[in-house]
Amino acid sequence: MSAIVRPRDGRMIGGVCAGLARRFGISARTMRIIFVLSCLLPGPQFLIYIALWVLLPNERGYGDTKTAW
Repeated sequence: MSAIVRPRDGRMIGGVCAGLARRFGISARTMRIIFVLSCLLPGPQFLIYIALWVLLPNERGYGDTKTAW
């Protein structure tokens, strides 16, 4: 099983839905629809999204090296 990360490509806002979709093997569009539909139910969906946005690391990709100034 791979770790959940927020991808650099395919983001709409924070990359949380895209990261979860990649992890569970479904399309990002499907995950976004599931999230929007879940917002119709009572619960802390937005707080969970914000928490995942803060807690999930960014995907490491090309150009992530720090430059020495």
